[in-house]
Amino acid sequence: MTAPAQSLATAAEAGTGGILLWVVLPYVALAVFVLGHVWRYRYDKFGWTTRSSQLYERRLLRIGSPLFHFGILVVLLGHIGGLVVPRSWTEAVGIGEHTYHVGAVVLGTVAGVATLGGLAILIYRRRTVGPVFSATTRNDKAMYVLLTVTIVLGLSATVAANAVGGGYDYRETISPWFRGIFRLQPEPGLMTGAPVLFRLHAISALLLFAAWPFTRLVHMLTAPLGYLTRPYIVYRSRDARLGTRAPRRGWERTR
Repeated sequence: MTAPAQSLATAAEAGTGGILLWVVLPYVALAVFVLGHVWRYRYDKFGWTTRSSQLYERRLLRIGSPLFHFGILVVLLGHIGGLVVPRSWTEAVGIGEHTYHVGAVVLGTVAGVATLGGLAILIYRRRTVGPVFSATTRNDKAMYVLLTVTIVLGLSATVAANAVGGGYDYRETISPWFRGIFRLQPEPGLMTGAPVLFRLHAISALLLFAAWPFTRLVHMLTAPLGYLTRPYIVYRSRDARLGTRAPRRGWERTR
């Protein structure tokens, strides 16, 4: 069976609901993600920022921010490795299925716990520190809710499938479905048989990516590369005689 015919067959098996969730929603989320960032950059450059609240409170931020950011970086790399890299590639470099599975579960669980712990600290800080809470918008609150739900569902799916269940090989279903989206050969039938928590995690992730361009998360897609090429800023010291002596009464002679 050819690839297009196979895609049509899996689409028929998935039904209308499966097509909406695993074909339409991914493409809508992807389009909103790309076009939303273009729109945001063109019309809201000054809003392209994290709106840092470091001046208001530093103690909790010093703990929660690194914990969250390093954790989410490992989670992101793990998702790229699991969803984008086919099994044949890892086996070609000598990484067996059991080794990959154990490493992915252990590293993913540790990174997920770190990410969730850091996020909990940041949310606690934002709720309990007055000036930080005052600077929190409704957009921020919705973003935190969606981000928390996505992380919790992903961590729960990993733990439930491997600690409670007998393990689940998502590289047989979710990974081919994910790669098929970008090959324009979606196979929604692969997702209909995935565990519920994995499907909920995928849906929440798609919604998060659709909302991404309109939140402070846009800062994750930028880097201060301009600092490498911009000219030096010249600082000139004030004349030592100015501002260090008491003013005299009356007129002063000028040069």
